[in-house]
Order: sequence, then C-alpha cells, then structure tokens
Amino acid sequence: MSTQLRSYGLVKKLSSGNDLIIVLGVVLIVVMMILPLPPLFLDILLAVNISLALLVLLLTMSITDPLQLSVFPSLLLIATLFRLALNVSSTRLILLHGFAGRIIESFGNFVVGGNYVVGFVIFLILVVIQFVVITKGAERVAEVAARFTLDAMPGKQMSIDADLNAGLITDTEARQRRRDIEREADFYGAMDGASKFVKGDAIAGIIITVINILGGFAIGMGQQGMDLVQALQRYTLLTVGDGLVSQIPALLIATATGIIITRAASDSSMGTEVTQQLFSQPKVLRVTSVVLMLFAFVPGLPVVPFLLLGGTTGGLAHVLEKAQMSRAIVEQEQAEEAALEEIKRPENVLNYLQLDRIELEIGYGLIPLVDAKQGGDLLERVTMIRRQVALEMGLVIPPVRIRDNLQLAPGAYSIKIKGVAVGQGELMLNHYLCMDSGGVVEPVPGIETQEPAFGLPALWVPASRRQEAEVAGYTVVDPPSVLATHLTEIIRRHAHELVGRQEVKLLLDGLKEEYSAVVDELVPNLMTLGEIQKVFQNLLREGVSIRNPVTILESLADYAPMTKDTDVLTEYVREALARQISQANTGERGYIPAITLDPAIEDLISQAIQHTERGTFVNLDPKDAGRLLDETAKAWERATAGGHQAVVLCSPAVRLALRRLTERVLPSLPILSYNEIAPDASVQAVGMVTWDHEG
Repeated sequence: MSTQLRSYGLVKKLSSGNDLIIVLGVVLIVVMMILPLPPLFLDILLAVNISLALLVLLLTMSITDPLQLSVFPSLLLIATLFRLALNVSSTRLILLHGFAGRIIESFGNFVVGGNYVVGFVIFLILVVIQFVVITKGAERVAEVAARFTLDAMPGKQMSIDADLNAGLITDTEARQRRRDIEREADFYGAMDGASKFVKGDAIAGIIITVINILGGFAIGMGQQGMDLVQALQRYTLLTVGDGLVSQIPALLIATATGIIITRAASDSSMGTEVTQQLFSQPKVLRVTSVVLMLFAFVPGLPVVPFLLLGGTTGGLAHVLEKAQMSRAIVEQEQAEEAALEEIKRPENVLNYLQLDRIELEIGYGLIPLVDAKQGGDLLERVTMIRRQVALEMGLVIPPVRIRDNLQLAPGAYSIKIKGVAVGQGELMLNHYLCMDSGGVVEPVPGIETQEPAFGLPALWVPASRRQEAEVAGYTVVDPPSVLATHLTEIIRRHAHELVGRQEVKLLLDGLKEEYSAVVDELVPNLMTLGEIQKVFQNLLREGVSIRNPVTILESLADYAPMTKDTDVLTEYVREALARQISQANTGERGYIPAITLDPAIEDLISQAIQHTERGTFVNLDPKDAGRLLDETAKAWERATAGGHQAVVLCSPAVRLALRRLTERVLPSLPILSYNEIAPDASVQAVGMVTWDHEG
C-alpha cells in the first residue's frame, strides 16, 4: 500500500510540474543549437530521441480514437525541432573534433559495416521511404481528412440538435459532443499543417548530410592535413552514422503520423483490430496455405521456407476454426440464457397483452396456401384485399398476421379480430367449392358443406370433376378464393372495429397538408379525436365508405357547434354523402329498390324514441318490436326473392332509431332516410312494411 501511495504521489508531482518540464525542454532544444554539447550528453539525447519516437509510435497503435492523442500535432513539431537541434549539435562535434559520441560512431561502423558507401545508400533509402512513401501519403490523407471533417461539421451539429430535441441526450451530453466535434476539426486541421514538418524534416536531413560531407572534406584536407581517402573515410562514416541516428526516429515519427491520420475511431487498439480482421476468415488462410505448399514444389524455389510457411498458415487456420466454433457455441449458450432471463422478467408479460388487429390462423394442412415455394398465393391475395378495402371503404387495414395453429383441424382456419374469433371455416385442398346459383342443369356428386362467407349451401367437388361442375351450371371457386372472400367479408363487417384514434390521427395528419383549414377548425376546437372516431365507426358499421374524408370533416365542422351527439352528427354526415350512398345502393336496373314504412309505423317509432347519454334507443312494446322486425324481414325477403337488393326508406327522424332496432336481427339491411337520396337518383318502391296495429 505504501508503494502505491508513493507512486501515486510521484505521478501527481510530475503532472503538477508538466508545464515547467515542457518549457525547460523547449528552451534546452534552442540552447542545443547555440552551445556545444559534450559527446556523452549528446549520446544521452540521441537515445532519448529514439525512445521518444518509439513511444509515440506505440501510442498511436494503442489508441482507439485520434482525439486521445490530440497533442500529436504539437508533439510532432517539438520532436522535429529536437531532431534538428541534435543534427546541429552532432554536426558541430563532427566538424570540430571528428568525434560525436559512441552512438553515431557505432551506427557508422557497426550498422553499415564501416563501409561509407553502403551507409550512404541505406541513408538515401530511408530518406526516400520517409519522404516519398510515408510523408507524401500522410500529407494527402491529412489534407482530405481536414476538408471532409470541416464539411461534415454542420450535419453533425444538426444531428446533435435533433437528438437533443428528441430527448435522446441531455444538455451536458450535447455540449460534450459539440466540444468533441470542434476538437476533431481542430485536430485534423492541425495535422494537415503538422504533416509539413515531417516533409521538411526529410528534406533538411538530406541537405544537412550533404553539408556535413562537404564540410568534412574541407576541414579534413584543408585544416587537419588528411588526404582525400582519409577525409572521405572519416567524415563520411560519421555523417552517415549521424544521418542514420536521425532518420530512424524520423521514420518512426512519420509512420506514427500516417497511422494516427489513417485510423478511424474504433473500440479496440490497432493490433487487436489487425489480428481480428486479418485472421477472421480461416478459409482464406487455408487457401493461402495450399498455395504456399504448391510454391514449395516449383523448380528453383526453396522448399523449406514455403513448406514451413504453408504448414504454419494451415495450422493457424485449423486453430482459428476451432476457436470460432467454440466461440459460436458459447455465444449461443449466452444468448439462450439471456433470452431465458428476459422471459423471466416481470415486465415482459406486457408483451403478451398486445393483440394483433387481424389474425388468420390456419391448420397445418393449409400451409401450402401460404408457402410461395409450393405455389401458394394467399399472401398476395391478402395484399389485394387490403388494397380493395382501402379503395371501397377508405380504410387502411392493418397487416394481417397469418400463423399456423396445431390445435385447429388440418384444413380449418379461424379469423380473429383483436384476438377474438369472428369467423371460421374449413377448406379441402385439391377440391373446388361449387354453389348452385339457380342455373344447375344436373346435380354433381360431392361433399355437402356451407359457403363460409354467406352461409350458402355448397359442395366440395374433386379437382378432376371441376369441368363437369362448370358445365352443369355450378359457380366453381378454388379454396384460396373461398378463404379470401371470407376474409374480405369479415373485414367489411367489422371495419368499424379497426378504426382507432391512432388511425384517425394519421388520417387527419395526411389531410392537413392540403386541407389544413377544415382540420384546424375542427380539431381540437370543435371535436376531439375520439368523437371523430365514433362518427367514422358509425358510418362503417352501416357500410358507408369514409373514402371522402374532406366532405365528412366539413359536415362535422358545420354542425359540431350545434350538437356534440355523435349519432346526430353522423346523420348530418350521411345527408352530406347522399350522392355516394345513393350510388352505392343503386341496383343493376338503374334505380334504388326501396321498402317503405307505413306512416302509422313511423309515428309509432317516432313516439318511442328516447335520447339518452348512451345514444338513441326505441322504447317499443316487446310485442310491437317483435312484430315490426318480423314484418320488415318478410318485406325484405319478398324483395330479395324478386331479384332486388332493397333498402328500407324512411323519414330522417326515425332512420337512426329504426337502425338501432334492427341492427342485431337484420345487420345487413340498409336503412336510408329521404334526405340521403340524391336529387338525381331514381327510387322505385318494391314493398312496404305494414300491419294493423290496433288488431
């Protein structure tokens, strides 16, 4: 513990005096250019220079973000100045005494073998590598990085503002991210200029070397009486040793410059990234191993190196494959454990409370209808149904979730609205559903059933007898069409249940771009989303399309100041949609077949109407209500038998009350008021609801 405290105290002292150390260091560099240094002190400084360059290189390879070494541009300047000051000091000692310390002499004799020609060539190669390859590339990358960073600053600032406005980050985080962006721009801008130091250092190294050699010749031959060979041997070796001692740290610094500029921000060091990315594909290593093995058998090439490299690469590929398999198994086990823990969390029970708006569950025998690989086109049919309903009803149907259910019979299906089954049926694949539309000449044997959408009697006939059934006069339908028709009818009957406040809001938001006046007037000043939703639901419940929302909203804006009763508002909207309602109920013969009410019945209903907080109701005597429903049903059946899709036509005052009375027993019976008939529509009476009330 005491050792740790002493270490901490030492670091704290160094940190507190770092400004003074840097200032003294820069002053010492300047002094080195003026005052001569003893050879021993120069050796120490040259060793410091090499150590500093190596430290900077290792730091650039270890950081994960360039901003972690944001001092690098200034450090590059100081390192370059330090190296040039050492060159000046070493040149002074070489020219004055012919000796500049052990390090320079060792580099001149041992490193290049005492051959000044070899040393000079090596020196030139190092300079070319640094100047032409590393420095040139780093300079270009720094220039491009600085330009791109500055160009990207406005977009990054807008992204931060957007995250802050959305509440994804706090004010403190936003300020920190802005500071990071500014520091990043300053860093790459400074690196663009600092890279010129490396380039200038390489040029200065060449010039200083040439000056040293020429000056050494002049001093050796002119002042110390050496001959040409002695002067060349002595001063050239020392100059080349001096150049090598300077250029090796310069090369390390230049390499560090290139690394820190070319590296993108990551979560790991350069060594880790290089290892992970180069050795992430064992298959590539295996192919490389095979190629190296083949090189060993090429005549003239050495066998041992290629066999050794090929074997090593192949072994590495095998080890990496095993490691990847082990890691995959561990990750899978961890994922399963995490999923299990996630399931155990109490709050995840909420996910089971969310219901799909529309579900289609099928038995396993009907899976071929959904699987496109087996020729199933049910998904495409569902898409067409959604498009058709949108065009007819003006309602955007949510996606229909289709799933298999092993609890169902193999050929059965179930249609659910908000998790509750509202329709069931059973299909027979490789069969066709045949229905008698009234023109059957000769019956065809088959399996008796009911058409699921409308409950009509039908037969399942094998596919081999399809043509026979068509010739006999049957309406023949394939199983996917049967299911699609049933789903379409279910959606139409329950369309009002699929309109929520969210759907209404999306509709209003879409209209607001072109019809902002009516939307702004209506919401929220006159009506709420919930009230508009109820009006839409009332219309859809009776099969009235809401594809003309502008007319609906304008009508609501006209009458909402007078009443808040959504039932009454719905009646006003229906009157505004008179042309649409009339056209929808006009038959093939060009007129609206209507069943009228006896005036006495209308008076009876009118007197029994009660308006409550929960809506409009008819308080009729049960016997009268039952008799009225019976007579209405009989009149409708007589009209249907005559080939008419008739509507019940009554006065506006009793239309809604009559609808409330009949909607449970006769939900498909259209009931219209006189005000919902367009002026240009043709109406023909095909029946009347009447009875002797007194009797």
